[in-house]
This record gives sequence, C-alpha cells and structure tokens, in this order.
Amino acid sequence: MFAFIINSALLGFGLAMDAFSVSMANGLNAPDMSRGWRLAIPATFAGFQFLMPMIGWFCVRTIAETFLAFQRAVPWIALILLGFIGGKMLVEGLRGGGESDVGGGLGVAALMTQGVATSIDALSVGFTIAEYRVGKALAASAIIAAVTFAVCSAGLRIGRRFGNRLAGKASILGGIILILIGIEIFVSNVFGI
Repeated sequence: MFAFIINSALLGFGLAMDAFSVSMANGLNAPDMSRGWRLAIPATFAGFQFLMPMIGWFCVRTIAETFLAFQRAVPWIALILLGFIGGKMLVEGLRGGGESDVGGGLGVAALMTQGVATSIDALSVGFTIAEYRVGKALAASAIIAAVTFAVCSAGLRIGRRFGNRLAGKASILGGIILILIGIEIFVSNVFGI
C-alpha cells in the first residue's frame, strides 16, 4: 500500500509540472487576483488531473483502439490550446492591456482550456493503471489530483509574488511561458525528446 501511494504521488508530481508552469504564468499575469481565483485555478488543474487518468482507464477497459488513435492527436491539441491562450496573453501584454482580476482575460472558458491542455497527456496514465480495479484507479487519480493541487497552489503563489514586481510585463512573460509549455508538450510527445 505504501508503494502504491508513493508511486501515485510521484506520478502526480510528474504530471503536475505543466500545470505548475501554467499556474505560475497565471499568477504572473494577475498577482492581485481574488481568493476565489486563487482556489479555482489549482482546483481546476487538480480536477482535470483526476478526470483524465480515469477517462484513460475507462478507455483502455472499453474502447482501447479508439483511444490509441486519439492519443496521436494529444500533442497537437496541447500545442494549439496553449499556443492560442499564450498568444492572446502575449498580444494583450504587447498592446499594454490592463491587468484583470482573473488574469489578463483568463475566464472560466480559458481556465478550462488550460486544464484540458495541461492534463491531456494524463490520459495515457490510464494505460498504466488499466489493471487496477475501479477503487484503486480512483484512489490513484485522487492522489494525483491532491499532488497537483498542492503543486499548482505553489506555482500560483510564486507567480503572484513575481507578478507584483514585474507589473506590466507579466502578461508578456505569462504568454511566452504558455507558448513554450505547448511547444515542450508537442516536442516531447512527437519526437520523444
């Protein structure tokens, strides 16, 4: 049982790195965001990191061939989604757009898009937990989600701290970070680097 918890936590930590970076970019972009958004951002990433392995687990158990075909599109989807959101933040920063309470235009739809883009690779975790019964798969996903919440909360705090110091340039930096994360997901999945 101890090994299961440690393995799930380490898996969660590895999966949370993209969401950590995006959380940091969100904090950079809106250092004065409300308490609600400070909870909503890590909770959204944690929710997707819980959901995606379970979807992968379900797909492996039921419709594995369809999932394999979809998995080839995962890096492209992440690149497009993060590139779009990051590009939008970058353009707004270059135009000198004002900082909003929720992060330079980061609303519910953009946050959901970030959640999908940063956790879509967690679908493949469903392959590694496919032999688990449903209770054990749910427990592994819950541990991954808890780790993701903690890691993203830390990323958001770091971003908010430096966001106050960077003032108007935070949106530009946040946009660049999101674009780079999209490129990293794409390159690592397509070229295996």
